[in-house]
Amino acid sequence: MQDYEINTDTLALISEKGKTKVYENNQEFYVDKLANNIMEDSCAYFGSSLLGRQKGTSNLIGVTHKCPVIVEETKEIIFFPTCSPRLKECSWVSLKNIDRYYTVGNKVIIIFKNKQKIELSTSYGIIDNQVLRATRLESVLRGRKNRKNI
Repeated sequence: MQDYEINTDTLALISEKGKTKVYENNQEFYVDKLANNIMEDSCAYFGSSLLGRQKGTSNLIGVTHKCPVIVEETKEIIFFPTCSPRLKECSWVSLKNIDRYYTVGNKVIIIFKNKQKIELSTSYGIIDNQVLRATRLESVLRGRKNRKNI
């Protein structure tokens, strides 16, 4: 597959040797693009750029590195990177679909709400920090939406 747009069923975009393994609620498949390129295309599809979304996050919560991003506002689709997005091996995970995560050895297991699992070669601390940042971003976004509706 050549193209892919992130949607509410997207659980994670895992970089693997120049391709991306896409995890959705009911399927897994490969896209012939880097996860960062899928993120860029998806942000553009929803009216911005990945850089624009990262700057937006920085303005909202003050994070300047490894920023979680709001891919689409109305459905609150927020993804966070597993490492620096400047790296080809950067993967992205959907905040909204995570049920829990834990460490096994030097890897982190993320279990999604649909019971699917992924294994990441990163530390628990990094994932925990990224989840906290993304949750903060979600909270600020929701707060601003609620103020608009008053």
